[in-house]
Amino acid sequence: MTVTSTVPAFCQGIQFFADELPEFDKYGQQAAIAQGETAIRSTDDPNAIYQTVLAADALRYLTLQMTASKSSGHPGGYASIADEMAALLMLGHKNIVTEVGHHAPGFYSQVFLDRSLEDMGIETVQQLRDRFRETHGLLGHLSGQIPGLLNPAGPLGQGQHFAMAAAKLNPGTLFPVTIGDGGIGEPYVASSISHFHTAYPDVTNFLPILVWNGHSQEHHSMISVKSNQDMINYFKGNDFDEVIIVDAKDYDDANQDGDYVDSTRFSLQQRLAFTQALLENTVKAAQSALDGKLTVLIVKQLKGSGVHKRGAKAHNLYPGDTIEKDYIANAMQERALTPQAWELVRNNFARAGGGPASKTVVTEKELPLPDIGTLPKQEHPVGGEKKVATTAMGELIAHVGKQDANFIISNSDGNAASGIKNVNEALKIIHPTPDPDYAQQPQGQVYEPLSEDACAGLAAASSLMGARSVWCSYESFAINGLPIWQTVTQAMAELRRPTPSTITLFTAGALEQGRNGWTHQRPEVENYFAAMMRNGNVFPLFPCDANSIQVCYEWALNTKNKGITITAAKSPLPIRSTFQQTEEALEKGGFILQETPGDQTVVLAVVGDLVLMPALEAAEQLKQQGIGSKVVSVISPRRVYRPTDTAWETCAQPDGGFISDADFDNLFGGDALIGITGAASGMLEPLMLRSNCPRDSFAWKRGETAASAGAVMEINGITADNLVRRANQLLS
Repeated sequence: MTVTSTVPAFCQGIQFFADELPEFDKYGQQAAIAQGETAIRSTDDPNAIYQTVLAADALRYLTLQMTASKSSGHPGGYASIADEMAALLMLGHKNIVTEVGHHAPGFYSQVFLDRSLEDMGIETVQQLRDRFRETHGLLGHLSGQIPGLLNPAGPLGQGQHFAMAAAKLNPGTLFPVTIGDGGIGEPYVASSISHFHTAYPDVTNFLPILVWNGHSQEHHSMISVKSNQDMINYFKGNDFDEVIIVDAKDYDDANQDGDYVDSTRFSLQQRLAFTQALLENTVKAAQSALDGKLTVLIVKQLKGSGVHKRGAKAHNLYPGDTIEKDYIANAMQERALTPQAWELVRNNFARAGGGPASKTVVTEKELPLPDIGTLPKQEHPVGGEKKVATTAMGELIAHVGKQDANFIISNSDGNAASGIKNVNEALKIIHPTPDPDYAQQPQGQVYEPLSEDACAGLAAASSLMGARSVWCSYESFAINGLPIWQTVTQAMAELRRPTPSTITLFTAGALEQGRNGWTHQRPEVENYFAAMMRNGNVFPLFPCDANSIQVCYEWALNTKNKGITITAAKSPLPIRSTFQQTEEALEKGGFILQETPGDQTVVLAVVGDLVLMPALEAAEQLKQQGIGSKVVSVISPRRVYRPTDTAWETCAQPDGGFISDADFDNLFGGDALIGITGAASGMLEPLMLRSNCPRDSFAWKRGETAASAGAVMEINGITADNLVRRANQLLS
């Protein structure tokens, strides 16, 4: 194809241009979004409708060329929703969320065309191609570092949490969220929206948009057999007040087979009709959502519309799927625009919403946080009355919630069961049925869906969107919510702005769940966090008592862009530490809880609270044998790593605090070292890496029904007798 006009600089790298476009002289002479305006003026404006069609083709073209330039990535799913994305942008909406990580190249095309990617040095299509799926470039799935994009996207069933959290924190702003065929098949999406709507019936300014294209990654989607009425019934049955469907089949004049068709095969007249329907129904759906109705917009169009293949075969590219291949080159030529059309699309997108998304969307600035004042910490005397650590933290959580109206705490198994009933009493469980016996009322700050995914989702998403939160879970059930928590913490590591750390409280660990048996004894989850420590912004904390947990939570509240897990028993335990000791431990990893002199010294380094009991008993037995000991309470294992063990320096808010060699030797130096944890052994890795003396570890093996924490530990070999026996072997 020849180029007959001056090519805009940003078009450098475009492989194919059109010689001319039908009706462009009639509808493409002036941008539909005029200078100084933020959206098209009317959905009846033929110029706006025509230019929305151009925009959809531009998005498809860039998505396919970008992915084909690396023979990698996912063009097919986004291609089926490109018309709707163009409509949203032409209507001025840029606070767009997605549940579909595979739509990343399409979203990159959007923020390239509206000039957001210039903030990371991507100014031309060639640079867009070069930096797709490259380090310090555009990740294969959305992350936290891309200018103008609101949320990370990876595993299915997460995006709605970001949209709901953003909507709650930003009243009056619409947050469309695209959800794929596969995503709606996950149980999390509809159930989490339903619970959120019951808890927050007035927060409806988020708009789920179902990308109903009939195909999954490698086959037809499970909902491809549903009729339009079936989908209406489905969403009505999940509390939606308004269900709007735009079905491309209704506009097909190309006699395509099947229920799912490709709008790019229509005549121009019917493409314009389909696009106008999208514009009109998007306005209707947006207004419905902003007017207080829970609304879903369903766009039904064949996967792969307008790109190289159709159906599941369009999903992703494989090695060899290059721009030179005829099926890709032909598809790009079919979608090609003239240079004038490219300039027109860019002008519209750059003006939409008031400017580039990187300058206008809510996540491009910090959400103001209210001052919470001084936490009402209470330092209990060492050796005094036993206290429940989680209850002590609950008092501080209650204070934070009273000072910060945006704060939420979520828990699927009940705060009372985690020893923090005081939080319910102070902040109230959000429930439509007022009942003082259960501390529940319609306005509250305790969010309790019976789903760890929904709990972790709203709490973590709230933190990512700029608010304070806590996710509380039984340690044994936390795994069900961890995928989204991990997504958020890793996004925070590369986020372009500071945001409150996402904080968790994990209670009722395996050692407390004796009578429940192995179904409630799953401390292997701590290996998950142990692995994540290497990210550099993840800090698992293990307070040893009710004093320690207060200092840990206060520290966590004052941090940014971290993932902080606090694990503590809900049983009354002795007060063993002072505030000052935990403050020191948060810098150095741990503190010496007890030191006994002797001819030789065995270091018993303990991660946890209940598991201190056999360690202290072992220290007493060693004393009777004339052997000295140091019992060290390890509060923050991340601090014990060597700086080179983690990726801390790559984090957006880097924390390079690690214990020095001298301080490590002071804490953990001895003639033998035994690392002890009532959970998985991964938390002991930092100790094992840095210690040079004879050493070993005692950790969880498997669960069983037992009468007490001591009995569970005995089943796993964590007893004073075994510790002493192994200490003597190491010393010899």
